Amino acid sequence: MTRYAMVADLRRCVGCQTCTAACKEGNATPPGVQWRRVLDIERGTYPDVQRVFLPIGCQHCDEPPCLEVCPTTATRKRADGIVTIDESLCIGCSYCIMACPYEARALTGAEAYAFGDRPIASEAARGTRPEGVATKCDFCAARIDAGVARGLVPGRDAEATPLCANACISGALSFGDRDDPEGPIARLLAENRWFRLHEEEGTGPGFYYLWDREGAP
Repeated sequence: MTRYAMVADLRRCVGCQTCTAACKEGNATPPGVQWRRVLDIERGTYPDVQRVFLPIGCQHCDEPPCLEVCPTTATRKRADGIVTIDESLCIGCSYCIMACPYEARALTGAEAYAFGDRPIASEAARGTRPEGVATKCDFCAARIDAGVARGLVPGRDAEATPLCANACISGALSFGDRDDPEGPIARLLAENRWFRLHEEEGTGPGFYYLWDREGAP
């Protein structure tokens, strides 16, 4: 059974924000709304301090709290693990925004463009987005589906892989089927120590973070 997931290797992330730019341009998110972000965090105690760059966004949880509170079934979870929003059903109640422990959702405002009063190419291709609906990362689901329909493999073939993972200049972001034992996600999780954000909430995030190799201090 397919279960798509993403891995961020924090040892490789340089905080360049290329993934955020690729997501912004490719998905034409509204001004002020960013589906993929990279946090700049300090770790350790002075003088032994390190900077850690943490890519975050929707975690595509096994048990999404956003789905449980949605009164219109606008938020849905696909069989492959991707959590989506049907904008035609969303009433903008913001319940999902409040329920998400990852701050991964935002409401759209009045139609606005990144530069001036005319849309750039990606905004024109996207079309008009309804005002006052929830929005978030969907792992570039349309891109994945189109690629799979052509026989491509997400995580291996760029044209079927989320834009953020394709754009990462340091190879910190990886994507693929978590349940494929020969795939990149299973290999990375088997060979490295990893953690998931707010896992104690019982959400079962589909976003993994690598830190130290297995057995390292």
